[in-house]
Amino acid sequence: MSKLYLLPISVFLLFNFTFIGTYIAAVLQGHVVPTVPYISDAATYSPESCVFGQFINIGCVLLGITIYVRYRQIQELSFRHSDVRQALGRCSGIGFWIGIGSCLGISIVGNFQETNVRIVHYVGAFLSFGLGTAYFWIQSYISYYIQPYMGTMQKANLRMALSVVCTVFFMIVAVTGVISHILFRGTDPRKWYPSDGGWEYHVASSISEWIVATAFCFYVLTFTDEFRTMQLDHPPLILLEIDSSRTYEPVINDAPVAVIS
Repeated sequence: MSKLYLLPISVFLLFNFTFIGTYIAAVLQGHVVPTVPYISDAATYSPESCVFGQFINIGCVLLGITIYVRYRQIQELSFRHSDVRQALGRCSGIGFWIGIGSCLGISIVGNFQETNVRIVHYVGAFLSFGLGTAYFWIQSYISYYIQPYMGTMQKANLRMALSVVCTVFFMIVAVTGVISHILFRGTDPRKWYPSDGGWEYHVASSISEWIVATAFCFYVLTFTDEFRTMQLDHPPLILLEIDSSRTYEPVINDAPVAVIS
């Protein structure tokens, strides 16, 4: 795989296309009001939920591969440079599993709608945003130690800034989201009007969620340049002999066949 830089670009485009496309489809279908709904609210009813879940699953696979490639990249740098190995220790390995946990959370959010399995949906949202933010902080920390060999200080500062944005707005999503649902007096949270109560908190929470999701996509996109500097070979495959004592007859006999003229 010589074009690894396409991985973060694909993740960025796929997730943004899914979020925006689902929102437009939900508005056209009349399933949400055309203001600022939660991303998951726009993907509650079919057919939006079906398309949303399918594309989210594909995006999670690509994101998981991206996280694995990033882990292998840091691992290779640690093997080559002792100062990087001493500074990071097991940090990259911990970050890898946290990133995979975030992928799992995103998949749960996409496949378990809030109206059907609310608790599972909320657990997935916490895993995706919470573990995702933690992964970004770890990668920001790593970026400062590898930048003499890979990346730049500007890229490390950008990742740190995006981590701060994710942390602040993730906290806003959680706090204002709880308050808005406490104050809600309407009948359908997917069609939240100003007269339903808690409108200001709902708008603050939903806008914050969109900001966090956008920051997530741009953070993954920052890996593009660094992925241009490496190539990943196919993993080796070793055939194991199940029983060496057995004899096998060839399927095709190579002996010459007599031709009758």
